[in-house]
Amino acid sequence: MEESNLPNADLLEAVLQPLLEDFQYWFERYQQILENEKIPFMSEQEQFDLLKRVENAQNELNTAKILFTVTGKQVGIDMATVTPWHQLVTECWGVGMRLGQLKEL
Repeated sequence: MEESNLPNADLLEAVLQPLLEDFQYWFERYQQILENEKIPFMSEQEQFDLLKRVENAQNELNTAKILFTVTGKQVGIDMATVTPWHQLVTECWGVGMRLGQLKEL
């Protein structure tokens, strides 16, 4: 493994902070869509369930960001936490693409 010139905290900040900001952006974006639009290819329950999963992920993300900050950016986030966030964002992108295709018609 190649050594980095960055101290561990700087490396974590350089990698983790942009990732957390990306998750925050996508979760907020899809929360707004799910709260404000009727998605025709989803039942109300499916849309509500997806919204709740996005809100739960946002809460987890906010907790992770707080821990990252209060520890002086010395703590990473387990992949077991990040992987479901990534899967949820990917699911939301699929909904967004499908919704966009419907709007083009």
